[in-house]
Amino acid sequence: MHDLSKKVALVTGSSRGIGAAIALLFAEQGAKVVIHGRDREALAAVQATIHETGGQAMSVTGDVTNFGDVEAMRGRVEAEFGRVDVLVANAGGSTGRPQPIEEITEESWRADIDTNLTATFLTIKSFLPGMKERGSGSIITMSSAAARRAHPHTLVAYAAAKTGVQILTQDLAAQAGPYGVRVNCVAPEMILTEKNQLQQIPQEQQQGLSSRIHCAGSVPQRMSHAPPLEALELAAGELSAPPQLAQRDPGGVANGAAGAGPQRGRLGHQGSNGVPGEPGPQVIGPGHDQGPGLVDGLGPLGAGAALGAH
Repeated sequence: MHDLSKKVALVTGSSRGIGAAIALLFAEQGAKVVIHGRDREALAAVQATIHETGGQAMSVTGDVTNFGDVEAMRGRVEAEFGRVDVLVANAGGSTGRPQPIEEITEESWRADIDTNLTATFLTIKSFLPGMKERGSGSIITMSSAAARRAHPHTLVAYAAAKTGVQILTQDLAAQAGPYGVRVNCVAPEMILTEKNQLQQIPQEQQQGLSSRIHCAGSVPQRMSHAPPLEALELAAGELSAPPQLAQRDPGGVANGAAGAGPQRGRLGHQGSNGVPGEPGPQVIGPGHDQGPGLVDGLGPLGAGAALGAH
């Protein structure tokens, strides 16, 4: 039983996909959930689903790449629900396509860095002081398989931003851990989100994956063995590790983090020919694990392309 009753949880980028699935699961476990996004209609649908099942939810909008917007969001949340106990910095993604590095435009590069890394930084910057002041809190960031596995068809700027999120998370764990704030990062493999189904993954590849990979639509159903459950365990304080530097082994499992409890390392199941099996997030540790991302790579799945989505 994962008890989040009396907890206020903010999940950025939760109008659909992984973020919405996390918000719904948190609400099921008693949290007062704050959902965030830009699509008001999609937000209303997620909020209605939470209310229909007896949960509590409010919605906020704002540009998480703008600190003024994030601060305004925080003010609204604290006025209506109180201070945030659990922050899931899930907002992110990419509008780019795989291409040679020299062909990436400066505009596209900056957009992916801002959308994923800067947005995570600004969200943490706004909500961390209150957690440190209270001596408690849980922050979960979202990375991606793209951040740990190079591939010719990777979205390079997106992957670089998600790698930055992992390092940011590790440094945050080292700084915030002594104040009683747990910090983790979730980095999933392949998730067929609504956006991926519509835009990113070719139909013929989707058909081959649908029997193994769970989908997350605008108001997703439970995704077993997927990021939402991992996020729930982290939010409830069930995964953590002792303070130490994270180390990565050749298999891609990162171990170590700040916080308290037994050290853990976990990697999702890998299918044949490099095709991810069931979506299994990698957990770095207690001060950090790794989380949701957008398309990690497009290319022949048999060649080991990593597809993830936020």
